[in-house]
Amino acid sequence: MERLQSLGLPAETPKFVNTLMPFGIIALVAMLVLPLPVALLDTFFVVNITLSLLILMVALHTQRPLDFSSFPNLLLIATVLRLGLNVASTRIVLKEGHTGPDAAGKVIEAFGDFIVSGNYAVGLFVFSILVIINLVVITKGAGRVSEVSARFTLDALPGKQMAIDADLNAGILTPEEAKERRADVAKEADFYGSMDGASKFVKGDAIAGILILVINVVGGLIIGLLQHDLSIGVAAQSYILLAIGDGLVAQIPSLLLSIATAIIVTRVSSAENMSEHISSQINLSAAWLPTSLVIFTLGLIPGMPNTLFIIFAIITAALGFFARRKETSEVIEDKEVDETADVDENAFDVSSVKDDAKISLNIGFGLVNLVSEADSASLVPSVTKLRKDTSKRLGFVIPGIRIRDDIDLEPAQYQIKIGQKIVADDTIYHEKILAIPGEGVQMMVDGIEVKDPSFGVDAVWIEPELENDAQSKGYVTIDPTSVLVTHLGQILTNHAADLLGQDEVQELLDNLEITQPNLVQSIIPKVIPLHQLTKVLQNLLQEAVPVSDLHVIISELASMNIQKLSNEDISEALRPKLVPLLIQKLSKFKDTLPLLTLAPDLEQLILTSVRQNPDEKMLLLDSGLAKKILSNLNDASEALSAEGKAAFLIVAPQIRRHVANFVRSQLPAINVLSFTELPENRSVEIAFTIGGAEPDESQ
Repeated sequence: MERLQSLGLPAETPKFVNTLMPFGIIALVAMLVLPLPVALLDTFFVVNITLSLLILMVALHTQRPLDFSSFPNLLLIATVLRLGLNVASTRIVLKEGHTGPDAAGKVIEAFGDFIVSGNYAVGLFVFSILVIINLVVITKGAGRVSEVSARFTLDALPGKQMAIDADLNAGILTPEEAKERRADVAKEADFYGSMDGASKFVKGDAIAGILILVINVVGGLIIGLLQHDLSIGVAAQSYILLAIGDGLVAQIPSLLLSIATAIIVTRVSSAENMSEHISSQINLSAAWLPTSLVIFTLGLIPGMPNTLFIIFAIITAALGFFARRKETSEVIEDKEVDETADVDENAFDVSSVKDDAKISLNIGFGLVNLVSEADSASLVPSVTKLRKDTSKRLGFVIPGIRIRDDIDLEPAQYQIKIGQKIVADDTIYHEKILAIPGEGVQMMVDGIEVKDPSFGVDAVWIEPELENDAQSKGYVTIDPTSVLVTHLGQILTNHAADLLGQDEVQELLDNLEITQPNLVQSIIPKVIPLHQLTKVLQNLLQEAVPVSDLHVIISELASMNIQKLSNEDISEALRPKLVPLLIQKLSKFKDTLPLLTLAPDLEQLILTSVRQNPDEKMLLLDSGLAKKILSNLNDASEALSAEGKAAFLIVAPQIRRHVANFVRSQLPAINVLSFTELPENRSVEIAFTIGGAEPDESQ
């Protein structure tokens, strides 16, 4: 389409072409059974030759095979057209051949008279040579190339798909570019598969041409001798010349299409058409000058056409001279570019330092094997699955994660960056297994003692052969890829607000507008502008509240007096409708929710502090008291985590935001909810009461 537009042609097919195409196909089939007048037969022969030349010219000027992906369809149509003309012309030749050489029209007469000079013996030999060239040389070779190309293209399909996925996860490709690449790969497989079959059309057409010629000759002689009482010489002269003319007028377009087929299947994708591609590769002085010398030497041998050889020696020498001059100029230009680069080595522009990746995972060279592994448990597929799962859980598409090696890191080190900011780094060992002791495990195993990157618990990196032994002692073992992916998932959740921008929110709105256009258009931007909605959603994501129910959010905003509320107040007002989504992600529906509560005197103390300092976003507490509260919350959270349960701290609505800001900075795994946010259809129990000293477990 872009090529058509660059030539000033319409990018879309005219409607009348789409309308006429079915009728044209029906007309081709009708030609096989209905007689044609001679004038119309001549017209169709000219159309056939024109179509074959057009297809050949397009094949010559394609830059890659997929640029002419409709070639198999055109080949089928042209073949059916030619066979239909053969049937129609055979009918006329056998019926009217006794009347003279113009019985089957001017085109057949011209090919039978002018090209073979009226000598049917010469015509038979010329036709035989054309058939041999077409069938044995071009068609057979093109068919073999099509078969091999189809086989190798299909074999390479999984590898190409994996390469696209790897580039997408590494941030080299955008989702749109990856989608386009996948479509091209699928189209390429379909094209070569079609060409493998389409090449059989050409072979069958050449064989059909031979059979039709034999039928015309034998049938014509029989009809001329028995029905029209012609002599053997007159019958042969009339019917054989007509049969040869008919065969040639069909065989020449067939030869053109065979050449086009061979060009397409042997074409290598490049940014040049065929003539430019070939000329750029054979325009070598090292090839032309020795050729000129050999031709000149042959021209000096007595008895040779010396003048002709010397003329061609001069021509090839001139071509070699021009090629040498071009090579010299290119070397000079390259040298000038290199010198300029040396002079301006300190000059750079914004593109050389700009990094647009929202999420980067930098790894040391010792961890490169995690990326290069081809199984589904390697780093790239695992990160892809993590990104997909996190996107579903949070309600928006997590940007692509760029994975790359960094020589500035230690071999076993990795870094996670959000934008340009490093948000996490740690060390993992590619050839070891991380063992985390279970509850009450006292035995130790030999290895490198560390803290688990995700949860900060004691762990040890052990050799793979010790894994079974560690498991028997009560350790939980995790492979290096899972350790890294788990840490990355935690970072994505904790920094989800930093990953959601106005572009991502607009994409969510565009998707919602498809099903609920009136809702979106009535609220955005009339009630709340895009930038304010983005900030509200970011506030929700800071506490891992999913924003997947965007229609609920927009509907709730419609009932609010936005002008009198701050962004934080809007977020708090939306939470009761959205928090159930968070709870159902962390706890099964039938399970009882274990809750943490504050002791009444502590909650009253915090409520008083908030009322006295309403403009403060953080709690103003005594440092000793704050440490005790955090310590008690941590103990309670770890106790629930050991049972596989999430921790929910329930407080009064007036202090929820302040307590959440206080707790989230130190204990992001604890979800702070207000009483009004608890779902009515879930059973709850008070698991721990935080009283400022030690957590009291409630019975």
